[in-house]
Amino acid sequence: MKKVVVLTGAGISAESGINTFRDADGLWEGHDIMEVASPIGWNNNPELVLDFYNKRRSQLQKVTPNQAHISLVELERTHQVTIITQNVDDLHERAGSSDVVHLHGELLKVRSQFNEDLVLDWRTDLHIGDFCEHHSQLRPHIVWFGEEVPMLDKAIQITEQADILMIIGTSMQVYPAASLLQFAPRTTPVYFIDPKPAIAPTENLTILAEKATIGVPKVVKALVDGF
Repeated sequence: MKKVVVLTGAGISAESGINTFRDADGLWEGHDIMEVASPIGWNNNPELVLDFYNKRRSQLQKVTPNQAHISLVELERTHQVTIITQNVDDLHERAGSSDVVHLHGELLKVRSQFNEDLVLDWRTDLHIGDFCEHHSQLRPHIVWFGEEVPMLDKAIQITEQADILMIIGTSMQVYPAASLLQFAPRTTPVYFIDPKPAIAPTENLTILAEKATIGVPKVVKALVDGF
């Protein structure tokens, strides 16, 4: 059974109706990204940060997985599949994927400021005064700009073992996630699925300039049939 490692980005979730909240001018709901997605922003105005993520959490629970998510679940019938996602939604899990690594955290979880390893499931709004058992404020379980990516080492180890690599719905311009491609074995076939693929062709690279719901089922079918 071959090991397929799948790297997913915002493009796969956008087709489910997930609002990226980021406008063409780089603002997130009218806010500079550092105001709502950084430790500095949190320290300066935690109420604003909580409101931003409360809106995202609410929207997430109104959408459903799409065909791209579902196709990746089907691939598990013939291959060992691990998904490494930059997305903070739970659409891969809701579709049925059994092995998902979240590089940038999870929107439906919160964590303690006292102990970052104290992580709780959280589906409702989070407010100032919502404390953990140590009487410390809870914050979104999100990796903000300027923070370390705790799951990166695990993601690197997984990518190093890939027999097949799929990259879906990401520009591969956001680091450190973009660096993962460098850790795949040189002979590993790579399938890059994105409407605007910003990647240079190589010998082992197959590019599908299509949105995820179109390109992913095609690749999955080819891999399943080839099994």
